[in-house]
Order: sequence, then structure tokens, then C-alpha cells
Amino acid sequence: MSIDPRHIRICDYNYPLPEERIAKFPIAQRDHSKLLIYKKGDVKEDVFYHLPAYLPKGALMVFNNTKVIQARMHFRKETGALIEIFLLEPAEPSDYEQMFQTTSCCTWYCLVGNLKKWKEGTLTRVIKINGTEVTVKATRGLVHGTSHSISFEWTGHFSFAEIIDTLGELPIPPYLNRETQESDKTTYQTVYSKIKGSVAAPTAGLHFTPEVLADLDAHGIDREELTLHVGAGTFKPVKSDEIEGHEMHTEFISVSRATIQKLIVHDACAISVGTTSVRTLESLYYMGVKVLKNPDLSEEQLHVSQWEPYDTPVDISPIDALKGLATWMDAHQLDVLHSSTQIIIAPGYDYHIVKMLVTNFHQPQSTLLLLVSAFVKGDWHRIYDYALEHDFRFLSYGDSSLLIP
Repeated sequence: MSIDPRHIRICDYNYPLPEERIAKFPIAQRDHSKLLIYKKGDVKEDVFYHLPAYLPKGALMVFNNTKVIQARMHFRKETGALIEIFLLEPAEPSDYEQMFQTTSCCTWYCLVGNLKKWKEGTLTRVIKINGTEVTVKATRGLVHGTSHSISFEWTGHFSFAEIIDTLGELPIPPYLNRETQESDKTTYQTVYSKIKGSVAAPTAGLHFTPEVLADLDAHGIDREELTLHVGAGTFKPVKSDEIEGHEMHTEFISVSRATIQKLIVHDACAISVGTTSVRTLESLYYMGVKVLKNPDLSEEQLHVSQWEPYDTPVDISPIDALKGLATWMDAHQLDVLHSSTQIIIAPGYDYHIVKMLVTNFHQPQSTLLLLVSAFVKGDWHRIYDYALEHDFRFLSYGDSSLLIP
């Protein structure tokens, strides 16, 4: 690695983004969005539905199939004060699948809006599910980092998935500066979303349609899915002058043994749809390195910490790391790997698995822009200058790019 990313100054990753360039809503047809093609320094423009034509036949494309949950809930105290509870991650049960199946009570780590007005006591709200009246109660617990532990109880033996589908709102990004609308329930999900757990969409995937997916198949592109539940930390601004002062958020990943085998078959090379797929794929490399060094580690111990890639110089090949991980899963009789990552990918990072990247245009001074810069070897200005000069739309509902370094 050529530079120590801890000392990167975030101000060097700024660019002017006028408010009118932020896409407040998606275009009517997802796959008619603009597509910027960056290939070894050359930049040009096309439309998204032509994407398959730019990809090498026989390549492997990896998608994040997470589904955005209606994570924002509002309760009103007897005094009239409005309290917002924003679900971050499950506490009890801690497994996402089990959590959404619970039928009477559960606990989440949450952000709380208007916290000063909720000193104590239980909040109550009555909702109707399929004509049945359901009473939902929320009780505030202990502080957990920047969040709080919140316990929920409800009547009627409905699943927690049904509770939040009725009570919650889809949490669109704060920079859209507007209320969630009914249309967002469809447009802020990828067409291939399956596994509930995210509080933000993996937005590069929002451009795909069934027609584009079929065209990928027709072009001989192999497709695989994995899951990374996108946390609210994806919008967390970098407030420190240097990256060293920024704490990356932890996100939970789920990858099947079959997907790892598919990566091995493709010689540990993948086209990543979105930065969340990047973070998962690159974390798999370091998880493989860990189990090769210590086969007795548990799933939880495979967690990739923020600076691990920079503190642990390794000469293990990506294919050997993935084979090691597959062998470890077989030894532990695991069909699916459940772990977490806090990886930060910034200039100075050496990519191991991701060879091409489909991604949107990200906020100035964000960790996502650092990830893109690392991928294109610092040439991000050329990409963003072109996008600004050619009327591309930015951020979650904006246009996208195919990056080939």
C-alpha cells in the first residue's frame, strides 16, 4: 500500500454539488437512467440498459439482495410530544431472520428523535392490521454507543415484520429533504430485494429491471447474490480533518457457501453492483486470511475491523483466501456465513476481488467517495467533473457509472 489512509484529509475529497443536481425522485423508467462509462481513464456516456454490452462474457456479477425495512416509527406522548424511533440493528434476538418472526416482544438498538422529551415511561400506539386492533408499546433502555436500547411489546400475535410494515415509514436519505411518499416503497427497493434488514437501499441496484437482468443472462454474465444490511452509518459524514478520526459503522453480512464457491470458480474476480457489495466481497478476503491463520475462529471473530486491511500485510492470494473460507465453512457445517464488517476502503487500499464496479455518484467528503477513489487509483475528479458537466443526476435516486480501472 502506497499511502497510509489514516492521514488522508477529507477536504481533498470535496466537490461542488448544487442542490438542483441531487435527484429528489427517480426517473419513470429505472433502466433509462444515464450511465457513465469510465474505462482506464477514458470517460463516455450511455444509458443504463446498455450496461450488459460493456461487460465481459462469462464474468461474475454480484448483487446485494438486502431489503429496506420501514425503520422510522413515530409515537406521541400523552403531553403531545412527538418521539421518533429509528431502528438500527436487532439486539434481542440479534439474528435478523428471527427478529422479524418474533410475535410478542423484541429489542432493537435505535436512534431516538426528540430524546429530551422522553425521559422515562412507555410510549404506546394503536394500529390496525387486517382489521385487528394492535397495541404497540416502546420502552427506552440503556444507552448503546450513540443509540439506545428500545424494547417493543405488542398484542395480537403478529410478527414484528407485520408491525413495522404497518407502523413504520421507509427511511429515505436525509439529503433528499422531503417526506417519504407512497411511491418510495417501490422505487427505493431494488427489483431483486429479498432479505429484510437495511435502513438504506443499495442504490446502485435501483437501476436494474427484470429486462436488464434478462439481458445480462443473454450476454453470458453469471449472477450471484449476497446480503449486507445497510446501516444508517452510510450517511454519517466524516467530521474529522483526517480519516483516522472517523469511526466506520459496523454492517452485517450474509454469504452462502455456494456464492463463495462461485467466486472460486471465477478465479476470485467479480463485478460488484454497489459499494455495499464491494465491502462484503473485500471483507470475505480478510475473513479467509483469518481462518487460514486460525481455523478455530467463530463466525463473530471473523468480523473485519476498520483498519485491519492496512495493519495486516498479507501475501495470500484471493483464490487461496476464498478456498480457506470455504474449507472453514465445511468444517463448521455452515451453508451460510453470518458475520460483520467495519472495513474502510480508502486510497492506499489494494482491491483483491472486485475488478469492475457499478455505482452511483456519492456525496462530497464521504467514505463512499474514498472507496471510489481507491478503485480508480485517485482519478475520481475526472469522473465527477464529467458527470457535473454532462447533467448527470447525483446521489441515491441519481444516475450511475460503470468503473473499469
